[in-house]
Amino acid sequence: MAQQFFYGGQAVIEGVMIRGQRNYSVAARDPDGQICTISNPIPSMYSGRLRRVPFVRGTLVLLETLIVGMTALTYSARVAAGEEAQAYLGKFAMVGMIAVSLGIGIALFFLAPLLIVESAVDRFTDSSIISNLSEGLIRLAIFMVYLKLIGLMPDIRRVFAYHAAEHMAVHAHEAKLALNTENVRKFQAAHPRCGTAFLLTVMFVSILVFALLGTPDLPLRIASRIVLIPVIAGISYEIIRFSGVHEHNPLVKLVVYPSMALQAMTTRPPEDDMIEVAIAAMETAIASDEASALGQDGAPTTTPA
Repeated sequence: MAQQFFYGGQAVIEGVMIRGQRNYSVAARDPDGQICTISNPIPSMYSGRLRRVPFVRGTLVLLETLIVGMTALTYSARVAAGEEAQAYLGKFAMVGMIAVSLGIGIALFFLAPLLIVESAVDRFTDSSIISNLSEGLIRLAIFMVYLKLIGLMPDIRRVFAYHAAEHMAVHAHEAKLALNTENVRKFQAAHPRCGTAFLLTVMFVSILVFALLGTPDLPLRIASRIVLIPVIAGISYEIIRFSGVHEHNPLVKLVVYPSMALQAMTTRPPEDDMIEVAIAAMETAIASDEASALGQDGAPTTTPA
């Protein structure tokens, strides 16, 4: 029996990206109110045999999310600005933006908590348990404050609304309902396979992984916070994947409750026109997957609002 495939995605500027089985699609609304959509094949390195290897696939998903997500974000930004939608970032610019984003993320969520603990906690205790637990709690606090602050920005609040629309469209598809606004509105904004849930899982998994190292010298601890990111991502992905498959299990519901609750900070009630964009992205991804069997490639289109 073929394994069930789960569609997923992310919100972008005035739009939604949906990751299909063989293709990903982006739908965004331009200043004239029209929905522009595009689909592209997913690079083979993200959908080959390694994608089926537990723990390894988590790192691939992380890389794919960064690269495909940045491409989708660039496309949606150009559509929303009324610019030429097909003008993508060059490879050098793409690598630069991803490197900067990764650098900021690692510095803010991994190195900053460590340096705070090293200077304010480790001086008063020799306990590796207290040190690593304090670091994890500081990391979680920084993450929560970060989400709260960016949620105050009007443009990000709109992205959060598209985030909810994306989740609701995925829910409707998984429920095998026709993709229309009425059906999509039946579902909640939170989803167990959300990227926010993944990041929260990373926070907790990192506490356990780093606790195994104890409290070595600071240079080694700094290096470990960087080189062990793929390990943490791999473990976290398997947890999220398992919770998504067994989301109706009462025990799993209890375990994922914090992640689902946290999504109240990263989603907002979407407007109908936002749901229409999410539906367009989902339908384009599904159609592109079906067309792949015929050797057809996705093409950009513009749909009247």
